[in-house]
Amino acid sequence: MAGVNKVIIVGNLGIDPEIKTLESGAKLARLSIATSESYMNKEGHRIEQTEWHRVILWRGLADIAERYLSKGKQVYIEGKLRTRSWKDQDGNDRYATEIVADNMQLLGRPSDNQSSASGERQQASAPKAQAQAVQQAAGSDADDDLPF
Repeated sequence: MAGVNKVIIVGNLGIDPEIKTLESGAKLARLSIATSESYMNKEGHRIEQTEWHRVILWRGLADIAERYLSKGKQVYIEGKLRTRSWKDQDGNDRYATEIVADNMQLLGRPSDNQSSASGERQQASAPKAQAQAVQQAAGSDADDDLPF
C-alpha cells in the first residue's frame, strides 16, 4: 500500500518571494511562510507558537507568486513534503525539508490582492487550474444534480 504525503498550511509570507529562472527557462519561487497557533499554559497565560515553513513553487505557480505575493500576504498552500540533501563547503551533509506546492490560493481581504478589484479569483493549481476553471464555470448547474 502506498503512503500519503500531503501538507496543507495557511499562513503569512515572512518575506517577498525569491524568484529564480533556471537555464531551462523554468521558473522557481521560494517562500517563507509563518503559521501560528496559540494556547493557554497552566498559569493561564496565552502562548503563541510560530512555525516557519519553506515552500517551493514551480512554473505557473511561481509566475503567480512573483506577480501577486509579497511580505505579509496570507496564503493557502497545498503540496507535499520533500527533503533534499547536499554537502556544504566543509563536506558536511546538510538537509532541508520543504513543501513543494501543487496548489495555492491567495487569502485575506480583497483590497490586499492587486487584481481583486477586477474580480479575478486568485487561485492556482499546477496541473488542475484548467479543470477547476471548467468546474467553476459549470458549478451552478452541476450542483443541482446532487442528491443531498
